[in-house]
Amino acid sequence: MKAVYFAWVRERVGKADEEIAPPGSVVTVGDLLAWLGQQGEEYEHAFGNAKVIRVAIDQTHVKHDTPISGAREIAFFPPMTGG
Repeated sequence: MKAVYFAWVRERVGKADEEIAPPGSVVTVGDLLAWLGQQGEEYEHAFGNAKVIRVAIDQTHVKHDTPISGAREIAFFPPMTGG
């Protein structure tokens, strides 16, 4: 699946997107966030407080307990602020 990173998540990871292949034990968005946070120092920095990360699967915003099975693209966003 393709992971797409936006704003400071992209800056911390150091890339805009990449193909990822999480292990079978990664079932939900929350599992994926935890797994990504273990993929190196830059990922730990980006996903260390995963609770604040917003996620979209195939361009639809989802909650952290949403299954990732069948996802083609998962996008990660920092918290949005209004103005």
